[in-house]
Amino acid sequence: MALGAGAARRLAKLSAAEGHAVMLRVAVDGGGCSGFQYRFELVETADADDLRIEADGQAALIDPVSLPFLTGSVVDYVDELAGSQFVVRNPNAASSCGCGVSFSI
Repeated sequence: MALGAGAARRLAKLSAAEGHAVMLRVAVDGGGCSGFQYRFELVETADADDLRIEADGQAALIDPVSLPFLTGSVVDYVDELAGSQFVVRNPNAASSCGCGVSFSI
């Protein structure tokens, strides 16, 4: 998995606003309209078994259960008219729903 430049910039802004470093935890949970869904959470500490991905001094964390679903993915941040959000570009996803949060493999 890789952390895109947009996601790194957004994490830097969030860290500055918080006054301390924050990391983006990316997880895959069962559910959503396509079978799986992404979950994003800002955290201050990593778990011992997390995989840590860094870009431009910022970090994303992935737990070992979610890792197989995210291999080869890029996590980025988009700022569009419809809204701003972290997104996952996942080559493993066979399909995804219109919201972009739910996917199937």
